[in-house]
Amino acid sequence: MWLGKGKFVVPCWSCCPQLQFIRSPGNVTSSLGKPVKVECTLQVRGGDDEYAPDVIWQRDRQLLDDAETNQVQVPVASNTWMVTSTLRIDKVQLADMGSYRCAVMSEEHHVVSLEGHIQLEGLPHFSVEPRHHSVVANVSLSLQCVALGPPEPVHVIWLQDGAPLNRLEDPVALYSVSHSLNRTSTFSCEAHNRKGVATSGSGTVTVLPSQPLKVTAVEVTNSSLLLTWQPGFGGVYPITHCTVQARRSGEDVAVDGLHRMIHNQNVNVPPASYQIRGLDPHSLYAVRLACHSSQGASDWTPWVTLQTEEGGISMLPPFSWHWWYVVMAIAVAVALAVFMALYVAKLRRKETRFGEAFEPMMESGELVVRYRARRTYSRRTTEATLNTLGISEELKQKLQDVMVDRHKLTLGKTLGEGEFGSVMEGSLIQEESVLKVAVKTMKIAICTRSEMEDFLREAACMKEFDHQNVMRLLGVCLQTVESEGYPSPVVILPYMKHGDLHSYLLYSRLGDCPVYLPSHMLVKFMMDIAKGMEYLSCKNFIHRDLAARNCMLNENMNVCVADFGLSKKIYNGDYYRQGRISKMPVKWIAIESLADRVYTTKSDVWSFGVTMWEIATRGQTPYPGVENSEIYDYLRQGNRLKQPPDCLDSIYAMMFSCWLLSPKDRPQFETLRRELEKTLKDLPDPQDPDEILYVNMDESLEPGPLGAVGGRDPAGGLKGRDSVATVDVHHTHPSRYVLYTSPRPLLTAHIRPVGWWL
Repeated sequence: MWLGKGKFVVPCWSCCPQLQFIRSPGNVTSSLGKPVKVECTLQVRGGDDEYAPDVIWQRDRQLLDDAETNQVQVPVASNTWMVTSTLRIDKVQLADMGSYRCAVMSEEHHVVSLEGHIQLEGLPHFSVEPRHHSVVANVSLSLQCVALGPPEPVHVIWLQDGAPLNRLEDPVALYSVSHSLNRTSTFSCEAHNRKGVATSGSGTVTVLPSQPLKVTAVEVTNSSLLLTWQPGFGGVYPITHCTVQARRSGEDVAVDGLHRMIHNQNVNVPPASYQIRGLDPHSLYAVRLACHSSQGASDWTPWVTLQTEEGGISMLPPFSWHWWYVVMAIAVAVALAVFMALYVAKLRRKETRFGEAFEPMMESGELVVRYRARRTYSRRTTEATLNTLGISEELKQKLQDVMVDRHKLTLGKTLGEGEFGSVMEGSLIQEESVLKVAVKTMKIAICTRSEMEDFLREAACMKEFDHQNVMRLLGVCLQTVESEGYPSPVVILPYMKHGDLHSYLLYSRLGDCPVYLPSHMLVKFMMDIAKGMEYLSCKNFIHRDLAARNCMLNENMNVCVADFGLSKKIYNGDYYRQGRISKMPVKWIAIESLADRVYTTKSDVWSFGVTMWEIATRGQTPYPGVENSEIYDYLRQGNRLKQPPDCLDSIYAMMFSCWLLSPKDRPQFETLRRELEKTLKDLPDPQDPDEILYVNMDESLEPGPLGAVGGRDPAGGLKGRDSVATVDVHHTHPSRYVLYTSPRPLLTAHIRPVGWWL
């Protein structure tokens, strides 16, 4: 290059290469958990063959140290290279969203590419969720809930105790909601976009009483102050007591606020008044109050300064007795006399009782006395009441008449333990006997108030039951948890010797010592459950979780329907619609309940059919090989549980009638109970397992492979043959068994007296 005056400049490509990004990272939109790849290309002109610039990646202009990158350098012409750098993210997460760019940073070069963006499309995610708050009743509170896409837009629906506060199309409350409360409530929010719905965590807003008002002294003496005040408003929760504190005016309060207090007393209200005694004459005192409801305490009032009146000190005559000492002396004398009388009476009773215990026999020349020590109980009193639990007034009223004194209950070994509670063996002292019971407890330290209410609501539900095939409630008591300082509810239930029915069936088939269960016993299990469910349906209760695992076996091998945690009482109409999506046992739920969350007695009938199938298969899991998420589509296609091997056709016909598509076509529990009683009556007498008659069938009657749903299709070849049971089959299908109703009640099966297993 000519610069004039005989000077030339020769370009030095080897010492100063030119760098330029000819392709920058592009914009990428993906879904959570999917792989993502972005690239950039750098052109290098000049430099020697060994020069290899290091391309780095930045997210939001911050260096990515742990990124998985791959760099390829390819020559394209003389002294020209293309360097391609690839960034891979195997499973993209929310934290990976942002702007990305490539850069070459060195002492000689500082080159960056244009920015590309990685966006994620999927369910909304929450950057701000409702939190726990404590507020005064009827004071407005603003709650925050921020949900982001992509995709946008994101609409937020607020829920208060599970009920929506706004509609999806409402433009209000995108990120916040202002609300004034008079009752403790739980808030959450749902975020909707075109990809679906996401639910936030919940925040509980606890309503506390407002500050007491008008603290005054209505009566002042030289040694006392009679205080009155107006308790604050606690919403729907009444004020139960107030705390009165007093100190000398002008003195500093200690660090913990109590060391210099001369008075600190809890006072039950009403009445809202209290007299502080034992004060000095003509002295200034500072007084403050805070009032309490079942939800907590209000703020302290400001210190109010009050002064006692002047008063003289009355001098007693020398060597004279004050009247108070006279009263004390008389009281001590009376107490000693009563004590001596009781002691003498006790000695006389002991002599009489031991006199009867001596028998006319001698050991080593002495009389032998025989007696049995009685069990002693710790009667340490506790002030734990239902009021300290913070549950609803309605639930308190239901539990009042089933409360049992804690000292009457003795706990034994643990029978089972779960995440939120345990079941223990126990003994309940009754008027003339000691009853062996099962004690259901909950881990109060990790449970919320709503979970505790659900626990007690199940007990209140069982309180209304009185049937031999329905688990009944013996009582509820409160035990003080030393480490927590507040009571834990305990539910007392009858002791079930053989545990739950599903485990019993499973161990009888797969245990170390398999047990033969005759047909009579299996049909009786079904009949007991039908009786219990008939009783519940007559009392307008929907169980919603009927399964073999929720049925218990007592010492007489009678089945009791139990576990009413999901049960609901119908007060009007004949159905219950679930307000929120909960974890439900989908393989036992009726098809209409899966679709619309509507529960009726006929949806319990569906669950009863699945429970019959469990009993007939000795505890197998329904629909093996079918995922929970696939059940609804599987049932919509007309599929049902197939007939288990060795199951009576009449029993399977009853099961299948419980799974009819239209709920009104399914039988009532009363009809099922009658049919099971008839089937049990028609069964031959039970035989010893070693004497069971096995009937040989031809090849057409051999059971087929179990398949995805268990069991086999009913064999059409049974009709017209000398078989154990026959059933009129009006329509067959390769994957299910379809029965049409006839004028006869429910079934057209004819049982013949030949020994069969279920």
